Amino acid sequence: MMTFLKTLLIILLVYYGLKFLVKLLTPYFMRYLAKKAGQKFEKAFGNASHQSHKAQKEGSISIDKMPSAKNKTKSTVGEYVDYEEID
Repeated sequence: MMTFLKTLLIILLVYYGLKFLVKLLTPYFMRYLAKKAGQKFEKAFGNASHQSHKAQKEGSISIDKMPSAKNKTKSTVGEYVDYEEID
């Protein structure tokens, strides 16, 4: 019976110890993940935008895509469904 209580006490101690450590270390881990994600974002998108801006002369204008000439506004919002109420 005494070994069972010792085992139960050790399991509870380990459980609450890990729970405390997770609460303590979570902000640091999240900060680390945010920093890594920022570095990946900077690596993926930061270099491309800097290169395109440096290639152009100052004051020059470039248009990547011209908008289509067609005006795509619809006067109807959706499909109209006629219904009757049944009493």
